[in-house]
Amino acid sequence: MGRRLYVLSPDTGLDFPPVELASPEGLLAVGGDLRPERLLAAYRRGIFPWYSDGQPILWWSPDPRAVLFPEKLKVSRSLRKTLRAGKFSVTLDTHFREVMTACAQPRPKSTGGTWITPAMVEAYVKLHELGHAHSVEVWREKNLVGGLYGVALGGVFFGESMFAYETDASKVAFVRLVHQLARWGYTLIDCQQYTAHLARFGAEEIPRSAFLRLLAQALTLPDRPGHWKFDDLDFSL
Repeated sequence: MGRRLYVLSPDTGLDFPPVELASPEGLLAVGGDLRPERLLAAYRRGIFPWYSDGQPILWWSPDPRAVLFPEKLKVSRSLRKTLRAGKFSVTLDTHFREVMTACAQPRPKSTGGTWITPAMVEAYVKLHELGHAHSVEVWREKNLVGGLYGVALGGVFFGESMFAYETDASKVAFVRLVHQLARWGYTLIDCQQYTAHLARFGAEEIPRSAFLRLLAQALTLPDRPGHWKFDDLDFSL
């Protein structure tokens, strides 16, 4: 007998099935909506939406889970050199929609579309306006050349996507964000899926059960809602 996929309805409450019922690939549920209350409920349970345009909303909770502990961040010698050179300037929460739109563009050499649909953009812009979603912008003079965005709750930052129009631009965004999160006392960065790119920064895979325990602990810390700013504009390593 095949596994039954849990179907969410926009008219029902915000409950999700237990994440242990997810498929081996991590697919947990289908349907529902992207209103802020449901998105925040999902993140608090270790669940996130990921689907393509033309598909219903798909909700995921993979096992294992890729995470980065801020204190374990690794920065390569070449990236340190780029950071010290100061050719980029970096801001927080100044152009959220623009960052998301850039992240939604197909990657070079990619044959597929994007999972950041117009509906996703509008949903996360609303989360940003409510103070729960945040962006990092990297600038070369007055040009936006890189960045990333994600969702913050308690002491955890849920990374969603990044982009770069110039070499190292998204890496600079990531390093600056992780350092700031560490300064604010964040304990966990959710990277969702493991990639070799994130592993170079120190990301690692842990069992979903361990992730959920760490998530529960991080969510006991106070939220930091609102639009963020860097504490130190003259950052250096």
